[in-house]
Amino acid sequence: MDRMMEHTIQTLTVDAYSSDGAGIARLDGAAVFVAGGLRGETCRVYLDKVGRTAVWGHVVEVLTPSPNRLTPDCPYDAQCGGCRFRHMTYAEELSAKRQRVEDALRRIGGLDLSVEEILGAAHPERYRNKAQFPVCPGPRIGFYQAGTHTVTDVADCLLQSEAAARLRTAAKEWMTAFRIPAYQEKSGKGLVRHVYVRTNRRGQSLFCLLVNGTSVPHEEELVQALRSAEPGLIGVVLGVNETRSNVILGDSYRTLWGNDFLDDTLCGLTFRLSVPSFYQVNPEQTEILYGKAAEFAALTGTETVLDLYCGIGTIGLTMAGKARSIIGAEVVPEAIRDAQANAQRNGITNARFLCGDAGEAARRLAQEGLRPDVVCVDPPRKGLREDVVETVASMAPQRIVYVSCDPATLARDLARFAQCGYSTQKAVAVDMFPRTAHVETVCQLIRASR
Repeated sequence: MDRMMEHTIQTLTVDAYSSDGAGIARLDGAAVFVAGGLRGETCRVYLDKVGRTAVWGHVVEVLTPSPNRLTPDCPYDAQCGGCRFRHMTYAEELSAKRQRVEDALRRIGGLDLSVEEILGAAHPERYRNKAQFPVCPGPRIGFYQAGTHTVTDVADCLLQSEAAARLRTAAKEWMTAFRIPAYQEKSGKGLVRHVYVRTNRRGQSLFCLLVNGTSVPHEEELVQALRSAEPGLIGVVLGVNETRSNVILGDSYRTLWGNDFLDDTLCGLTFRLSVPSFYQVNPEQTEILYGKAAEFAALTGTETVLDLYCGIGTIGLTMAGKARSIIGAEVVPEAIRDAQANAQRNGITNARFLCGDAGEAARRLAQEGLRPDVVCVDPPRKGLREDVVETVASMAPQRIVYVSCDPATLARDLARFAQCGYSTQKAVAVDMFPRTAHVETVCQLIRASR
């Protein structure tokens, strides 16, 4: 591409979407990633950056609008980096996400496999049961602008609960009233780093203030302000994080008032959640996701299921009633303790949990002679290490259920499993995070007969 075209305005037609929700157009054979562009639209596009093989720009005028275009209903849409699809209908968003998964499976995984369906959310707003608001001097409490650590002060977010908004405002008013300093990333000085709110389906809330210290002044006044703002509040916790990093959660916690946990229900089971517990943020869609995973596991009551990256045990425990036994493995010790407690709390006696890296745990179990009928994996965004793929395949399960939060690493891993004799039979996308660029996928892999 000619670098002289940078900072010019071009008339382009958008014909696809990128993985982060931008429109894609073509200019002199190069892909142009158009922020704010919708498929089928002709737009005047300002070219922000011209690279050697790609161009990045944004819409300055829509000449031929798509029937799927919406006026964003959030006043922070232009500043906040969270939502990527508020300018289009939900149906168009689902179509874009389904296409993203199919493109990854084909281009990266080399698979001739269509995504059977994308399971959209009945409630694409106010679905998040956890809010994490960064705090900066001002004080400003909200969300980072896209690609920066600049905080946009956000009084309310349409993806978060109304309780989270009320508690965030109460914390800000407390900081202002008592001149409580916010943390400054560059200098490492200041006190308040993040405001954290967790809610459950019963309308209860747990509040945590993450600070650069072991205490804050006027703790009693903070508790009173929060309790006055939110009737459903059941606990206030102080989290200590004195590290010079962008890690959110603390190393230790102290309860200022009430409980330091919430109970929530998922797939008919009860889970106890502390501040650091990992738990899916959209319970309605999580039940759909886990239901599809159970369908692909095809359990009859006689199977041994190995659940790698099990977290606090949610996937495995929801399958326990249809399996002979569940074995979960997770590297985080606190998560394993939570998983064991969750099994006990729900009267589940056919599940056990091991603390260890997924690859190590799988190798140890294989050496013990374990031959699971089904292996379920739900790895982080980076996907599976190659040795984990090889170890799982060496255990020769009949079926593998892969739950993924990143289509690109999923496709890479499915190609690796194919080399180990596993064929991907089915793929279904689940929209766990409406209005954002993220999409989950569940795949069923079957061992080739030999």
